[in-house]
Amino acid sequence: MKSETVKAFNAYRSKMNEKLLGAPNNKVIKRIFNVDTNAYLPGALDVKTKEMLGLLASMVLKCDDCVFYHLEKCHEQGVSTEELLEVFGIANLVGGTIVIPHTRRAMEFWEELGN
Repeated sequence: MKSETVKAFNAYRSKMNEKLLGAPNNKVIKRIFNVDTNAYLPGALDVKTKEMLGLLASMVLKCDDCVFYHLEKCHEQGVSTEELLEVFGIANLVGGTIVIPHTRRAMEFWEELGN
């Protein structure tokens, strides 16, 4: 069962995406959203791997909203906590210690997803 934090994150994200995508004459944003959606479809890499890569990049770029989004997608794809911790390790190696606070928040969100 998803926590109130996870529900609130998803509700806000959905609400704001609806506003952005519903705005008239907003081709650029719509196309960017479409490319993002298509990038995570199965291809040479499976969806699970792509979501773990998205999570890693989001952590290195220090985007908590992106981290939370990819954590939920990783959860849906069956990523284990052990796999997640390896992703965290690589993210901290690549991104440096500045990523540690994002790792803490990521672990908390992961636990709220029911792990």
